[in-house]
Amino acid sequence: MPLFDSVMQEKPAVVFEIGSAYTKLGFAAEAHPRFILPTEVLDPSTGTSKNLFSFHGMELYDKVVTFLNELFFKYVLVSPKDRRIVIVESVLCPTEFRECLARAFFRHFEVSLVFFVPTHLVILTTLAVSTALVIDLGFREAVVLPVYSGVQVLHAWQAQPLASEAVHAEIRRQLIDSGVANSLLTDDLIENIKVRTCFVTKHSRAIQYREGKPPAPCPDVEYPAGGEQIIRIPGVVRETAFEVLFPEDNDHLGLPYLMLDAILKCPLDMRRELAENIVLIGGTSMTQGLTARLQEELTHLLNSDLYKGKLFIKSFKFHSAPAKANFTAWLGGSIYGGTDLLLTRSLTKDAYCKNPRVPDWTHLDDKRTHGSN
Repeated sequence: MPLFDSVMQEKPAVVFEIGSAYTKLGFAAEAHPRFILPTEVLDPSTGTSKNLFSFHGMELYDKVVTFLNELFFKYVLVSPKDRRIVIVESVLCPTEFRECLARAFFRHFEVSLVFFVPTHLVILTTLAVSTALVIDLGFREAVVLPVYSGVQVLHAWQAQPLASEAVHAEIRRQLIDSGVANSLLTDDLIENIKVRTCFVTKHSRAIQYREGKPPAPCPDVEYPAGGEQIIRIPGVVRETAFEVLFPEDNDHLGLPYLMLDAILKCPLDMRRELAENIVLIGGTSMTQGLTARLQEELTHLLNSDLYKGKLFIKSFKFHSAPAKANFTAWLGGSIYGGTDLLLTRSLTKDAYCKNPRVPDWTHLDDKRTHGSN
């Protein structure tokens, strides 16, 4: 075979992970994404950037085309025509968005095939395990989904809006209460304050705050707000902003409760293995102190009246992924995109033209039929 033929056949697939806040993109079989960008497009009516997921209907399709066009021709710099695409997405992704993506890829950009891979499953590839309790802490919500022997236990999934968006709202509220002008608190500034100054406190100190007996707070810090403006971040804000992930109420909807409820919905012989293989992914999970706090909370709840004698679990163990938590799922998609599964389990252009719809995750036989060659 001539050298140029083999080179032309080895075009790597383009891997996308389109999250509610950020999009990761790069090429299959690479160790990290080439770019991590806000999932935003320009809204002509206001002249400002707007989140892609805030659009619906035909407007959503038009914005998806605009967004993908920029990703292809401004960032990865490849022609999408006859290209292979890998989409890393949650099994809870809205059907409307999946359909818009498929239509844009096949009708507008004329790619050869699209391989949809589930976030909570592909991250296990990076750890070389087949069973884990996967917690995805993104921007809008926390999604807990058990995976056992390579199968997602869909009936046990849990989700609540306990993620970055809730933390941002709490930081804004506390800073305004402390006298900071709301006009200074832009979304980017709140994000930077959260990442650079805030952390998850210990369980014992959190109890003191809840009981109205606050301990000695950590030091205040000064943070530049643009120009000569400097705002003071109180130590209490730095230490308690993430307490919104651990609410104590009669509904029991905090993050540790979601994890234990997901395990409890699984059969008895699966629970111990899930508890000893916990994986945290998503940007929010990178917060300092979060893993240690979850370990404390889970151990405490295990002996509480709500779960005592039900789970038959003695300990919890957390995996350390080989990549940053905010793009571990992308790395899993990159690995999948470098295997033969890309050819055998994908939705091809010919199959889509004959039947223009994307099979649902719960219809694997249907998906396999569409992807066969």
